[in-house]
Amino acid sequence: MNGPVGQPPSGQTPQGPPKPGFPGPIPSGAPLNRPFNSQQPPFQQTQQQRPGFPGPQQNSPSPVPPRGHQGPGYGPKPVSINTPPPGTKRPMEPRGSQPPPKPEPPSTATVPPAAKKKKKLSDKILPQKVRDLVPESQAYMDLLAFERKLDATIMRKRLDIQEALKRPMKQKRKLRIFISNTLYPSENEEGSVASWELRVEGRLLEDGKNDPTKVKRKFSSFFKSLVIELDKELYGPDNHLVEWHRTPTTQETDGFQVKRPGDRNVACTILLLLDYQPLQFRLDPRLARLLGVHTSTRPMIINALWQYIKTHKLQDSSEREYVNCDRYMEQIFGCPRMKFAEIPQRLNPLLHPPDPIVINHMINVDGTELKKTSCYDIDVEVDDTLKTQMNSFLLSTASMQEIQNLDNKIHETVDSINQLKTSREFFLSFSKDPQQFIYKWLMSQSRDLKTMTDVSGNPEEERHADFYEQSWTSEAICRYFYSKIQQKRAEVEQILGINKY
Repeated sequence: MNGPVGQPPSGQTPQGPPKPGFPGPIPSGAPLNRPFNSQQPPFQQTQQQRPGFPGPQQNSPSPVPPRGHQGPGYGPKPVSINTPPPGTKRPMEPRGSQPPPKPEPPSTATVPPAAKKKKKLSDKILPQKVRDLVPESQAYMDLLAFERKLDATIMRKRLDIQEALKRPMKQKRKLRIFISNTLYPSENEEGSVASWELRVEGRLLEDGKNDPTKVKRKFSSFFKSLVIELDKELYGPDNHLVEWHRTPTTQETDGFQVKRPGDRNVACTILLLLDYQPLQFRLDPRLARLLGVHTSTRPMIINALWQYIKTHKLQDSSEREYVNCDRYMEQIFGCPRMKFAEIPQRLNPLLHPPDPIVINHMINVDGTELKKTSCYDIDVEVDDTLKTQMNSFLLSTASMQEIQNLDNKIHETVDSINQLKTSREFFLSFSKDPQQFIYKWLMSQSRDLKTMTDVSGNPEEERHADFYEQSWTSEAICRYFYSKIQQKRAEVEQILGINKY
């Protein structure tokens, strides 16, 4: 094994002429530190770059892949005139000839500045060392604990309010309706006819007294439709009805007026259909007597029926999904037994649209008084004023820019304190043992430099000559010369304009 590099060891046959593109035999007068191991393929590619040897040239122009044999793992192998002659075999690459690859250093990809770290409550906490050095900082920690409790209380209250807003919050109020009629007597001119005008207006009682700045609700917003029916014999079949129905584009108004000619008393019927939100239904008379509910929403009706079932213990004891109807429910639903899931479907034929409010009014034009007014009070449901306050609370606590700005200042101050703490520890450690401190600091800087520059290997081992007498040096030398040859070949082909295909 101590013979020249160009000759195989005794007992072994040469592997054929050198491949095109590979360095030829080194003359016998050029000895190496260690003999060449013919059993190890000189051009075996690995994933690891050998320490102290340059890899493929990164800054050189992209070379055109050379013709001929490329070596294992060095790009495609197009057919060319420089390929080995037929029958020539390439030496087999033993698997065990490679040293185990070293783990690659961690990636040094930096996070873009736009991806800011989300601030957490823990970022406001002062380190224990700072609290030991500054006893007054305990007051800040107490305030931080109080802030945490306050935030939890506000969050819990917000969740309670959000759940409450999902349910309809209504309160009953009195709506006073003013029905007035005004007589316009005929003038002395010939052909003039007397006429009257009917006005229907209304407002909520005590509306606006508590809050003068509150916007009053329009009268028409309480109703879905309004119909005024006059005497059919006086005004004919085409002119005795006045109707108003709500549409998606309806403009709200404070009242309605009807003007007709005539100087006689007229009986009229006013039909007002309330606009229930959420929608309400009138129960079948039998079901209404059973539940004690005349008009209500569908969820309230189902809940009243469930209370009746629980009170009279009508739920089946063995099959809990069934209800055993008593004689009243059997008359209403027409079955002795039914499932809970069938209740909404069986309620549909028993629910009807609510009845309109009927007001019989006499348009009186007798007497000397030209304008006469009548008042009627009806119950209406309006949104609870507490709902507005709840919405205001949610909006006020959702986005508080002032608190966010103060939090940012606190985070910046805590970061500054942490940096000052690090600087203090740095100089304090230096003052205690300067020699040991500088040694540790240089070691740390060396590790950081290797991480930043993505350099592999151990500089301490590379300082010694024994490091370069290991088994991988032969392969590393061949790789180095091979990369140089490939680079020069690419430059020549680029100058001559030789296409690789």
